Amino acid sequence: MKEELHRYSLIVGENAINKLNKSHVAIFGVGGVGGAAVIALARAGIGEISVFDFDVVEKSNINRQVVANQLTIGESKVEVIRNLIKEINPVIKVNVHNMFVNADNYLNINWDEFDFVIDALDNVSAKLLIIKQCSENNVRVISAMGAGNRLDPSKLEICDIFKTSHDPLAKVMRYELRKLGIKSLPVAFSKEVGAVFEKGHQNVVGSSPFVPNAMGLLLASYVASELIKGL
Repeated sequence: MKEELHRYSLIVGENAINKLNKSHVAIFGVGGVGGAAVIALARAGIGEISVFDFDVVEKSNINRQVVANQLTIGESKVEVIRNLIKEINPVIKVNVHNMFVNADNYLNINWDEFDFVIDALDNVSAKLLIIKQCSENNVRVISAMGAGNRLDPSKLEICDIFKTSHDPLAKVMRYELRKLGIKSLPVAFSKEVGAVFEKGHQNVVGSSPFVPNAMGLLLASYVASELIKGL
């Protein structure tokens, strides 16, 4: 047992740690939500992590994203997150994919090699592709709903998407999932009503340092708990 994982093993047991060490989790989107999830999973001892993101770090990311600071502006998010993972645990296998998942490339991904998938994207088309592929390949998946325009992390919870409320993204996703014949999907969402901006700022999504990171931790906790369930 590695000393870094000893405190966690006291809660979940050595068999659980061994299971996590042998697990492969993919995270799509390593911004505010996904980045926090990745770091938590690395600290939990996940043995292999695949990250997917095409974006670079911008100054506007600094208020909430683990990849963002004054020294990483302009760098690839997946490369920054790789370095952060390796600083936590050098033996974790990290696969970085600098790509935006779309209809032209999603079949290039070996979906059935994942034990769990976290969808932390904000693009509906990409989210649906990921969820559909996980469904068809019998891969467990959990999806992040809207974390923007919210301030209160205590309003976060995990439930089936068809039981969510106060979330415009979830409403769109429910409609599209019904068309795909997908009748259930675990999601992290906020019951908080999103902030309303003054006229002239309707197209800007506000973000706090609190809710995106808390949502990422919630997603990571769910994945780790599901992977070790029954041990």
